Amino acid sequence: MLVPLTRKKFEQVIPLIASGPQYKYYWGKFSDFLQRVLISVVAVAMILLVKVFFRLDFGPILFLLGMVGAFYWLWGPVFRASMRNVECRRYKYSGFFRGRVQDFWITEELMGKQETVNNKGDLVIVENREKRINLEVGDDSGFTAELKAPLRVSLKAISRGQIAEMIVMSNTPDLSTIEEITDVYIPSRELWVSDYPYLRRDFFTEMSRRLRDPQQERPRRRRRSSSEE
Repeated sequence: MLVPLTRKKFEQVIPLIASGPQYKYYWGKFSDFLQRVLISVVAVAMILLVKVFFRLDFGPILFLLGMVGAFYWLWGPVFRASMRNVECRRYKYSGFFRGRVQDFWITEELMGKQETVNNKGDLVIVENREKRINLEVGDDSGFTAELKAPLRVSLKAISRGQIAEMIVMSNTPDLSTIEEITDVYIPSRELWVSDYPYLRRDFFTEMSRRLRDPQQERPRRRRRSSSEE
């Protein structure tokens, strides 16, 4: 099932400004935090050096630049997540997709390498690998899509044939060509499969509930009493 969404609905489920889970995603690990702190320190130092050596007197402007640089460690994740959201919101058309889990499998991917020295003084390259789940969803029309996400314990509840829902994006009005997909939601388990949390999950689950039960969208008709006839 594929239901086209209005622009208003689409912009509700994919926010312009980073949501809490998106901010948390780009906050990253402690090493990422330290990197942002270092950038903040360098930015402030550069502004001070420019002011001292060039004797520039742009008080309010330098103060503003200094504040922006000093707090990069804090607003950096907001900026990165918001830019990623903007990339999605550039698609002109979108739709609510409901299909089923066709298949899933586990892979191990290389995330990076690190050089270290062992007890004998030899250089050793340590590979950082992460297990990921590969999820394939599709429907009776023949459409299929694949999504990769970090493997979590809760994802063991996934099985073939479960209903799977997501938002699809396209630049064609009839959604005949799908350019991008979002997180996958499995309503029977209230389970999300995602790497990056694109969706406002409260809006999406409400949309999912209403499409599962269209009767709730219909206004109730008041029965006319005999005195009104």
